Amino acid sequence: MQLQPITLISFGYFEQNFLGELVAEVSLEFSSPVKIITGHLDLSNFHDPTRRQYNGNDLLKKVDSMFSSDKVKTLGLFSVDLYIPILTYIFGQAYLEGRTGIASLYRFGNERYGMEKDDEIQHARLKKEVIHELGHMFGLIHCHISSCVMRSSTYVEDIDQKGLNLCFNCRSKMGISRTQGRS
Repeated sequence: MQLQPITLISFGYFEQNFLGELVAEVSLEFSSPVKIITGHLDLSNFHDPTRRQYNGNDLLKKVDSMFSSDKVKTLGLFSVDLYIPILTYIFGQAYLEGRTGIASLYRFGNERYGMEKDDEIQHARLKKEVIHELGHMFGLIHCHISSCVMRSSTYVEDIDQKGLNLCFNCRSKMGISRTQGRS
């Protein structure tokens, strides 16, 4: 089964090598063409000075209205601290079975948690979050299999403990066979 093409939009600075790796991982996981483009938004419109964070709900709506189309799954990549009113922070969010999602690198750096900086770990966390949010966009809900990338994550440790890939059950729900993408 051929899924919709995917566009990742970089809002802010992301290393080109990392973006290339991300495109390759996402393309492999969803057996779908993936492209990366650069986007520009005035993020001050989404900043809550009291919380010192950015409203994920409003940002998701803006990315959807300005950059998305019904023919492509679109996910915005950010490096700011995201929140929604009912949660202290979020790593990302997406419209379930929708065309748009967002994810942020902000909370994925080890240095935020008093540990040594490690770009490889930070990038692995963002890859998992991007694949997770795209899974929601393709209609998947949270999975109870501990290694599945669709398992819910509240803390970065949760992200570290799950794998980068969809489990067999989630792949089946999407109509991706074992011979497509990853085995």
